Amino acid sequence: MPHESTDGRDAAAWSPLESEGWYAARNATTALRDALVRAGLEKDFPYLRADMNAFGHGLVELGRVSPNTAERLAELLCLALDGGFRRDRDGDEHEHAPATSEEHKGRI
Repeated sequence: MPHESTDGRDAAAWSPLESEGWYAARNATTALRDALVRAGLEKDFPYLRADMNAFGHGLVELGRVSPNTAERLAELLCLALDGGFRRDRDGDEHEHAPATSEEHKGRI
């Protein structure tokens, strides 16, 4: 619009590399990739990538996985939760009492 301020920049020149959302998504994707490598699942997530939506919010694309991969990931998450690992929304790790799930107990 003619009356909108552009701060001297053309909107078409905007780059995701100037966005905090992009770097957050990239860093989270790298952390997840490293964990998947440690778990031996790096080849099971071929669509893993950092992305952004139209609003500039960073996203991590996990993509489609096989049922076996989804079950293995669920088992790993249950192991982490049963071991007392918790991470709050700020990324801080906390030790809590183990949260056992009878549904998944014994599947591993």
